[in-house]
Amino acid sequence: MSQNETMVDVLHEVEPDRLPELLTLVNSAWWMSDRTTEETERILRESDIVVALVDPPSDRLTGFARVLTDYTHIALILDVVVAPEHRSSGHGATLMSTIVDHPRLQTVRSLELVCQPDLIAFYRRWGFTTEVGQSLLMRRTNDPRLTS
Repeated sequence: MSQNETMVDVLHEVEPDRLPELLTLVNSAWWMSDRTTEETERILRESDIVVALVDPPSDRLTGFARVLTDYTHIALILDVVVAPEHRSSGHGATLMSTIVDHPRLQTVRSLELVCQPDLIAFYRRWGFTTEVGQSLLMRRTNDPRLTS
């Protein structure tokens, strides 16, 4: 562990009593800033893999990510977020390592994610690349934050 990393507990589910904490955490990211309690409950219920980080001293959620997958061909990593006060502390690396090393994802052909340009170097640490052949991301959305 590097000197700027802190220890966290890794959870594979978010209990209902932690839902307000999760909502605060996801609302800290611009692309999730309007998520509701009902949407967040549904996201938790319908995701194949959930990873949440808890800071032991405060017992508060500090990170979250989830995966949608068929466990064979593709796994889509979504909603990777670390609480602003815990960024640059290794929490994002813990989230990504937990997902990439997850036993049920070891034989999946392709792990994929969408990220902002300033995070490309971060995700490259786990072998992600912008070189995707002829593939292009296409989107149909009614959320203008996702097209500008």
